[in-house]
Amino acid sequence: NRSSGSELVFASRTETLLDGSNLRRGFTSALKVAKIEDLHFHDLRHTFATRLVQAGVDLYKVQRLLGHKSPIMTQRYAHHFPESLRDGVEILDRKSGISTVLAQVAAPAVV
Repeated sequence: NRSSGSELVFASRTETLLDGSNLRRGFTSALKVAKIEDLHFHDLRHTFATRLVQAGVDLYKVQRLLGHKSPIMTQRYAHHFPESLRDGVEILDRKSGISTVLAQVAAPAVV
Protein backbone atom coordinates (compact mmCIF):
# COMPACT_ATOMS: atom_id res chain seq x y z
CA ASN A 1 0.00 0.00 0.00
CA ARG A 2 1.80 3.08 -1.23
CA SER A 3 -0.19 5.54 0.90
CA SER A 4 0.85 3.90 4.17
CA GLY A 5 4.54 3.73 3.30
CA SER A 6 4.59 -0.06 3.20
CA GLU A 7 7.14 -1.62 0.85
CA LEU A 8 4.61 -4.28 -0.14
CA VAL A 9 2.95 -3.87 -3.51
CA PHE A 10 0.05 -6.17 -2.62
CA ALA A 11 -0.70 -5.80 1.08
CA SER A 12 -3.67 -6.92 3.11
CA ARG A 13 -5.76 -4.45 5.09
CA THR A 14 -3.53 -5.20 8.08
CA GLU A 15 -0.39 -4.27 6.10
CA THR A 16 0.82 -7.86 5.86
CA LEU A 17 1.66 -9.80 2.73
CA LEU A 18 -1.51 -10.58 0.80
CA ASP A 19 -2.27 -14.27 0.58
CA GLY A 20 -1.51 -15.57 -2.92
CA SER A 21 -4.83 -17.38 -3.30
CA ASN A 22 -6.73 -14.18 -2.44
CA LEU A 23 -4.66 -12.24 -4.95
CA ARG A 24 -5.31 -14.81 -7.69
CA ARG A 25 -9.01 -14.86 -6.89
CA GLY A 26 -9.24 -11.07 -7.14
CA PHE A 27 -7.24 -11.01 -10.37
CA THR A 28 -9.40 -13.73 -11.94
CA SER A 29 -12.54 -11.88 -10.92
CA ALA A 30 -11.25 -8.63 -12.45
CA LEU A 31 -10.43 -10.43 -15.71
CA LYS A 32 -13.96 -11.82 -15.92
CA VAL A 33 -15.52 -8.40 -15.29
CA ALA A 34 -13.26 -6.86 -17.96
CA LYS A 35 -13.94 -9.78 -20.34
CA ILE A 36 -10.21 -10.43 -20.78
CA GLU A 37 -9.18 -13.97 -21.71
CA ASP A 38 -5.80 -15.69 -21.77
CA LEU A 39 -4.00 -13.30 -19.40
CA HIS A 40 -2.08 -14.56 -16.41
CA PHE A 41 -0.90 -12.62 -13.39
CA HIS A 42 2.73 -13.29 -14.30
CA ASP A 43 2.11 -11.58 -17.67
CA LEU A 44 1.93 -8.29 -15.75
CA ARG A 45 5.48 -8.82 -14.47
CA HIS A 46 6.72 -9.62 -17.97
CA THR A 47 5.03 -6.48 -19.36
CA PHE A 48 6.51 -4.36 -16.56
CA ALA A 49 10.04 -5.58 -17.34
CA THR A 50 9.59 -5.20 -21.10
CA ARG A 51 8.28 -1.63 -20.78
CA LEU A 52 11.14 -0.67 -18.48
CA VAL A 53 13.64 -1.83 -21.10
CA GLN A 54 11.73 -0.10 -23.90
CA ALA A 55 11.88 3.11 -21.85
CA GLY A 56 15.66 2.81 -21.68
CA VAL A 57 16.05 1.50 -18.12
CA ASP A 58 19.24 -0.55 -17.94
CA LEU A 59 19.02 -4.27 -17.22
CA TYR A 60 20.76 -3.96 -13.86
CA LYS A 61 17.99 -1.66 -12.60
CA VAL A 62 15.31 -3.90 -14.08
CA GLN A 63 16.96 -6.86 -12.36
CA ARG A 64 16.84 -5.08 -9.00
CA LEU A 65 13.24 -3.95 -9.47
CA LEU A 66 12.17 -7.52 -10.25
CA GLY A 67 14.24 -8.94 -7.40
CA HIS A 68 16.24 -11.29 -9.60
CA LYS A 69 19.52 -12.60 -8.21
CA SER A 70 20.91 -13.16 -11.70
CA PRO A 71 20.77 -10.95 -14.81
CA ILE A 72 20.20 -14.12 -16.84
CA MET A 73 16.68 -14.39 -15.41
CA THR A 74 16.03 -10.72 -16.17
CA GLN A 75 16.96 -11.23 -19.82
CA ARG A 76 14.14 -13.75 -20.12
CA TYR A 77 11.67 -10.98 -19.36
CA ALA A 78 13.34 -7.90 -20.82
CA HIS A 79 13.46 -8.08 -24.60
CA HIS A 80 15.77 -5.81 -26.57
CA PHE A 81 14.15 -3.96 -29.42
CA PRO A 82 15.84 -2.47 -32.50
CA GLU A 83 14.81 0.99 -31.28
CA SER A 84 16.76 0.44 -28.06
CA LEU A 85 19.87 -0.57 -29.98
CA ARG A 86 19.59 2.44 -32.27
CA ASP A 87 19.15 4.75 -29.27
CA GLY A 88 22.33 3.33 -27.76
CA VAL A 89 24.35 4.22 -30.86
CA GLU A 90 22.79 7.69 -31.01
CA ILE A 91 23.74 8.36 -27.37
CA LEU A 92 27.33 7.42 -28.16
CA ASP A 93 27.25 9.69 -31.22
CA ARG A 94 26.04 12.65 -29.17
CA LYS A 95 28.65 12.12 -26.45
CA SER A 96 31.54 11.67 -28.88
CA GLY A 97 30.55 14.46 -31.26
CA ILE A 98 31.07 12.07 -34.18
CA SER A 99 28.19 11.57 -36.55
CA THR A 100 27.69 8.08 -37.92
CA VAL A 101 25.33 6.83 -40.55
CA LEU A 102 23.04 4.26 -39.00
CA ALA A 103 22.03 1.35 -41.14
CA GLN A 104 18.85 -0.32 -40.06
CA VAL A 105 19.75 -2.01 -36.80
CA ALA A 106 18.36 -5.51 -36.54
CA ALA A 107 17.83 -7.30 -33.27
CA PRO A 108 20.08 -10.32 -32.83
CA ALA A 109 18.48 -13.63 -33.70
CA VAL A 110 17.17 -15.58 -30.75
CA VAL A 111 18.36 -19.16 -30.81
